[in-house]
Amino acid sequence: MKYNLLGKSGLAVSELCLGTMTFGGSTGEEESIEMIDRFIDLGGNFLDTANVYVSGRSEEIVGKAIKNKRSDVVLATKVRMTTSDNVNGVGLSRKHIMDGVEASLRRLQTDYIDLYQVHVWDHATPIEETLRTLDDLVSSGKVRYIGCSNFFAWQLMKSLACSDANRYVRFASIQPQYSLVSRQMDREMLSLCLEEKVGVIPWAPLGGGFLTGRYSRETPTEGRLTSKVGESAWINRASDKNFVILDALLEAAAELGKTPAQVALRWLLQREGITSPIFGASKLEQFEDNIGAAGWELPDDVWRRLDEVSALPADYPNRFIEKFRRPFELG
Repeated sequence: MKYNLLGKSGLAVSELCLGTMTFGGSTGEEESIEMIDRFIDLGGNFLDTANVYVSGRSEEIVGKAIKNKRSDVVLATKVRMTTSDNVNGVGLSRKHIMDGVEASLRRLQTDYIDLYQVHVWDHATPIEETLRTLDDLVSSGKVRYIGCSNFFAWQLMKSLACSDANRYVRFASIQPQYSLVSRQMDREMLSLCLEEKVGVIPWAPLGGGFLTGRYSRETPTEGRLTSKVGESAWINRASDKNFVILDALLEAAAELGKTPAQVALRWLLQREGITSPIFGASKLEQFEDNIGAAGWELPDDVWRRLDEVSALPADYPNRFIEKFRRPFELG
């Protein structure tokens, strides 16, 4: 297992992050803990959860699993979503964040969170209030680094500028959806993260299971892609272009003697600016398949082939700007 620094920080995280969204739900406690133990034994140190995963049960299981090895783990969780019927039980207000961090610390059985992430932008709360609160949590020692998730590029840049102007702690990372079949962040977000040295820890690196190779062009009858709504709904994945990408992935996997999931994750691992893709698994055999993305290199020609077939179409303003790129750097 290799390690990367998280954004501008000196925090080293494993090149793969174990996501725990299913823990306590479709994945039972015993198997969840077994996966965490196996991940750590293989050199993984980065675990991601959220206070709303399985109504907090995911955090409870993660806390139980790492209780006696806390210093070996970089623990990430999130705040923002609805946690109660109370009018203040949602959002990124000072109250909801303070209530949320205390509840997460109790469930996780720890006195600090390594990476505390805001789950999505809150239009009702000024970003200054959110960042001031997060800065206070870092100063108190309850949180060590902060991150965001599911932001527009302008929201991330506004947040970074606010932190710089007020000398608040900066977002060290962002957690966006990103995979061979979901490359929207290539338009602006990825270049912003490279420029500002913000770590990128993608979720759904296998397109909600689409890139595992288990789905044909027929509407599925089981698995996550049977959902009628959400990012992993079949209607959002089953495009003609995505099936072209899947065909190229299956061809590359057969050529290399690897599984489609391993090749899809490996493409991400070798993408500039990517810190640590978050992979999930509901069964131990899925975990073993996904962890097999570590420890080898995708040949350059195969990587380029997958990159080209999955690339976004050239559009404005990128198409226009590229026309006038200087062929050299000054100074």
